[in-house]
Order: sequence, then C-alpha cells, then structure tokens
Amino acid sequence: MLQFLAPFYSNLSGLILCPLLGSIILFVIPDPRIRLIRSIGLCTSSITFLYSLLFWIQFDNSTAKFQFVETIRWLPYSNINFYIGIDGISLFFVVLTTFLIPICILVGWSSIKSYKKEYMIAFLICESFMIAVFSMLDLLLFYVFFESVLIPMFIIIGVWGSRQRKIQAAYQFFLYTLLGSVFMLLAILFIFFQTGTTDLQILLTTEFSERRQILLWIAFFASFSVKVPMVPVHIWLPEAHVEAPTAGSVILAGILLKLGTYGFLRFSIPMFPEATLYFTPFIYTLSVIAIIYTSLTTIRQIDLKKIIAYSSVAHMNFVTIGMFSLNIQGIEGSILLMLSHGMVSSAPFLCVGVLYDRHKTRLVKYYGGLVSTMPIFSTIFLFFTLANMSLPGTSSFIGEFLILVGAFQRNSLVATLAALGMILGAAYSLWLYNRVIFGNFKPKFLQKFSDLNRREFLIFFPFIVGVIWMGVYPEVFLECMHTSVSNLVQHGKFD
Repeated sequence: MLQFLAPFYSNLSGLILCPLLGSIILFVIPDPRIRLIRSIGLCTSSITFLYSLLFWIQFDNSTAKFQFVETIRWLPYSNINFYIGIDGISLFFVVLTTFLIPICILVGWSSIKSYKKEYMIAFLICESFMIAVFSMLDLLLFYVFFESVLIPMFIIIGVWGSRQRKIQAAYQFFLYTLLGSVFMLLAILFIFFQTGTTDLQILLTTEFSERRQILLWIAFFASFSVKVPMVPVHIWLPEAHVEAPTAGSVILAGILLKLGTYGFLRFSIPMFPEATLYFTPFIYTLSVIAIIYTSLTTIRQIDLKKIIAYSSVAHMNFVTIGMFSLNIQGIEGSILLMLSHGMVSSAPFLCVGVLYDRHKTRLVKYYGGLVSTMPIFSTIFLFFTLANMSLPGTSSFIGEFLILVGAFQRNSLVATLAALGMILGAAYSLWLYNRVIFGNFKPKFLQKFSDLNRREFLIFFPFIVGVIWMGVYPEVFLECMHTSVSNLVQHGKFD
C-alpha cells in the first residue's frame, strides 16, 4: 500500500507548491473572515511540516546521492532545468523551514492588527521560496529563489515592523543582500558560458583552473558572506531584527542566516576546493574577529532585540569556522549548530516578543524583577539562556563541541580564540537574564500582568523539546548527514 502511495507523498515539488497553494486560497477569501484566514494559514503550514517529515522518514542514510530528485524542463535549448533533490546536508534545513513557519503564524495570531490576510500570504510564499532554495540543484534557479526570498521579507519588515525606522531597515536589508549577490550572478553566467550548463551534479565533476576557482570563489563569497553575516558586512542584521515584527525576526534568525552558510556548503566548498583551501586562513581570521567583536558589542547593547541579533552573528561565525575546518567533525558540528541556532536563537526573539506585546518597549533599563510576576516565562527564558550558553545537554553544546574538535585538528590557535567566544557568550547571556528577570520590580514602568497564556506556552514547547532532543540524542541527526558530509570531504580531497 505504501509503495503504491509513494509517488504522491515523496514528491518534492509538491512540498514546494503546498504553501503556494495555501496562499492562493487565502488570496481569494474576503478580508472580513479573519478566523477562516488564520485557520487556513495555520493548517497549510502545519500540513507542509508534516509533509516534510515524510521525507525524513523515507530518507536513505546509506547513500550520498541526491534523493527525491525531479527534473522539469524549463529552458531546454539553454540546458537549464527546474532540477530539485535533497541529501543529508539539505534535509534538515527543509524540515527546519517547515517547522518555524506555523510558529510564525501563531506568533502573529493576535499581535498583528492590520493586513492579516497579507501577513499569512507573505509567510507562506516565503516558506515556498526557502524550501526551493534548499532543494534546488540548478545553479541559476538557486540564485533566482535565493534572491526571491528577499521580496516577502522586505514586505514583512516594511509593513508589519514595529517602529518608524522600519522602511529604512527594510531597504537596508534588501540592498545589502541584493548588491552582494550581483557578483554571484556574474559568476554563474561565467560558469554557464564556460561549461554550457548550470546543473550542479555536472559542475561537481568539472575541474576549473586554480586562478578561475579563486575568482569564482570570491564572487560567491561576496553573496554568501552578507547573508551569514560576516564582519564587516553585518550592519544590516541588527537593524533588520530591531524593526522586524517578532515572526520576521524568527525567520531572519532561524532560516535566512542559514542561506549563506548553506551556500558555502553546497557550492563554494565542493565546486572550488583549491580556492577553499587557499582562503581558509582568511575565513578563520574574519570569523574569529566577528566572534570576539560582536560578543563584546552585545554586552554594550541596551535593546533586547539587538542583544540577541549580535549574539546571532557570533554564533553564525562559529559555524563558518566549523565548515572551513574541512573535516567531518567540523562540518557535521556546523550543520548541527545551524539547526540548533534555528531554535535557540528564534526562541529568545519570541521571549522578547512576549514582553513587547505587554509593555511596548524593548529597552533593558525598563525591565527588572519579572520573576515575581511571570514565573513560567522566567523559567522558559532561563532554559533558552542556558541553551544559548551551550550548556551540556542542550543542542548548542553538541554543535560547538564538534566544531572545536574539528577546528583544533586544523588550527589550535583558532579553536582557542573561538572558545573565548563561548566565555563571552555566557557573560552577556547571564547579564541579560539577571537584568530582566531579577533585581527590583519597576512598577513605574511595568504593570501587573498575567504570565504566558496557553497559546504562547504551546509556541515555546516544540523549541524546548527540539533543543533537549538534539542535545541528548544527536545520533538521529548525525546519521542522516554523515554519508553526505563524508562524500563532501572526500570529493574535495581535504583529508
């Protein structure tokens, strides 16, 4: 029976189209029917998540080949096709995307007051584009969807942002990320005119000269480094986070930052192995500077969202150190830390959203003594603060430990300096928690209010389960990605 149904539930293009279909249904529903609009948005995103789990269940761990592959002729005379498939590297990014979108819709359930239908449509379209990015095996179409994600995110920040500077932040986000990608488009066109194809599997078997590899690697780096973001092209991120609605911050931290690191893993490292080795010291230098600089900057911030935004930059540069250690432990650790960051960084933004919904301020100085009025919130915030510090037993610990193991094999000095970032991370995490949760209650600024309601608790619960599961039993995740990562390392002859 299952074999008979396989073509219907193992169709990757169906997973991409599912959110788009939901957004079309929402588009034709009249605006006054808010309850129906919310229900359709939540049901569509939940079905997409359950659909994505079927790919994880059916995934074959024993092969490094791309699975659930589909090819749809797009520009046949140019040899450019809609070519999709997933392997152990991209599988969990698809699942993470579909996991976070229902939560984003629940976050805006009551806090979004205007354009509610358009809010749902924007997130569903964004989900469809992001799934396409993580499953696309054609270089040109990867670029198309990579940039298409900017459009719904630009609208989300510009329309539903919380302050007057939201338009400026939306333009800054859009222009920073778009301008960096122009160089990647030029590199893709160069590759196409040299090889006659943009098919990733053919390009992985194509050898470029060392000089060309270096030039192409720089062009791809210009695009991916902005998305990570790496210092000094990180300025757009804190601004975008502060101005974005809570759900927008969750998508930015949870998925959009992974597009850059995923691009390195999928294209830059396997296609240009000699250039990757050549630029590894450069990446190490930038990453270590970013970890220490942004961690120190975090301690100086007074806005709750900016504190979490700068800590995200530090964590993502930890990921780049793991990826460019170019060994199995480092790369597997970087993928695990990206998945962990998708939960551990998104949840504090949700915590800030809970406080902002009640008080309409994100400045730390107005908060204090919340443990006496919000005990459940304080406990959950403590859990994610400890997870952000990479406490053993949480998902971040596994990722950072494997990254340090991998980095130490390549360069012990880099691993030591990166570990300094963990110490600074503990400093700003505990400082923030102590200021907000403990200390004197400030009735002048804070009114007596209720703790988390049932909807808010249900939003946090999946994050808690995911962080503990990944921290206690990471084997479930590692066994799916191991064969693909081993193939990546062997293909580049990095060992």
